Amino acid sequence: MRIGEVAERTGLSLRTIRHYEEVGLVAPSARTKGGFRLYTAADVERLMVIRRMKPLDFSLEEMRDLLAITDRLSAAEPLEAAEHERLRERLDAYRKVADARCETLRARLLAAEDFAATLRRKLDSRD
Repeated sequence: MRIGEVAERTGLSLRTIRHYEEVGLVAPSARTKGGFRLYTAADVERLMVIRRMKPLDFSLEEMRDLLAITDRLSAAEPLEAAEHERLRERLDAYRKVADARCETLRARLLAAEDFAATLRRKLDSRD
């Protein structure tokens, strides 16, 4: 797929996809003879993972580290037991951070919904 199709599928802008390439989060799997970026379904899935991390305020360094962990865990070559366990522990630490940040977002959303309901009640009471 070319970058335009990837942008449509992921909901990311061309500029954002290029930025993620520049900072080393994702790379196109190939290029055409004319130099156009070509992406695979796996590349698109990687971009979707990055997109899901963004609302949780993961830094670029955290994203890079998390992607490196998942890449290593899913690599074809086998891992030593100690390395596998260490990577799983790091992955679990990121999961805990993600869970805590989701909880914070839920609380903020609840407060925002409560505020919107307050405004609706004020409007309804004036009619």
